[in-house]
Amino acid sequence: MANQTYVAEFLLLGLSRSLKIRLLLLGLFSVVYALTLVGNTIILMLIWLDARLHTPMYFFLSQLACVDICYTSSTIPQMLANLQSPRRAISVVGCAMQMYIFLVLATAECFFLAVMAYDRYVAICHPLHYTVLMNRRMCTITAMTCWTSGLVLPVVHTVLTWQLPFCGPNLIDHFFCEMPALLKLACADTRIIKKVTSVGCIFTLLIPISFIMTTYIRILATILKIQSAQGQHKAFSTCGSHMTAVVLFYGSAIFMYMRPESSHSPGQDKMISLFYSIVIPLCNPIIYSLKNKDMKRALAKILQL
Repeated sequence: MANQTYVAEFLLLGLSRSLKIRLLLLGLFSVVYALTLVGNTIILMLIWLDARLHTPMYFFLSQLACVDICYTSSTIPQMLANLQSPRRAISVVGCAMQMYIFLVLATAECFFLAVMAYDRYVAICHPLHYTVLMNRRMCTITAMTCWTSGLVLPVVHTVLTWQLPFCGPNLIDHFFCEMPALLKLACADTRIIKKVTSVGCIFTLLIPISFIMTTYIRILATILKIQSAQGQHKAFSTCGSHMTAVVLFYGSAIFMYMRPESSHSPGQDKMISLFYSIVIPLCNPIIYSLKNKDMKRALAKILQL
């Protein structure tokens, strides 16, 4: 009996029960979703069409853009549909798939951000070996490893979560099927899955962010040794965008998944989830292109055609 799921569907409470607020949010998030798709698609298009952007740094940026497109698509369409519907139901299978896909993409983004930090480390600290260490074969293998890790690591969390019995109530106080919100509805002891989640966070959050911090400490030490101010500015500019994305994503994810359970509240959890699942994918194209001369030059070239 412990492995049975008793509820046939879940009801997502969403962000508000007020019809006026839901309609306002419907318009707002429709625009956000459209801008996210357009922004990340433009990045992919520019990198694909401009031969000068066929470098490891932009290759990994294109992978991050793909992740962000899928990432935001795993939550916003369901949320937009629920904002229009008074019932806001999602099937058990649909909920399980949404949770798994979200974890896959979040995990992949964690690893791609770490790989992008390594790319900057090699470019700044070992420029003479850059073409050897970051050759096309190595970039392809690294990208495949990030995607594979994203697909494999969340399997354990998903299987353990959906082996729990859900016998009611079936009201998820969230706008999508996120694991912490689901665990609150389980009719069984969830201590094991919470311990597994903590271990998973070490591999997907703490180890990558520790690696990123280590690489940037070494990058900073190397930059400070550069004699010219112009050289230092160029080196800082190549890292500034990435560090901004790292702080936003890892900061919100660590705060969500690694803070004490007693400090969780439904309203706060939804706001944090909105930030790292919707706001960050929208901001990434701006972060990586606003001060990037190569991207702006490529865009100007395309627009002239």
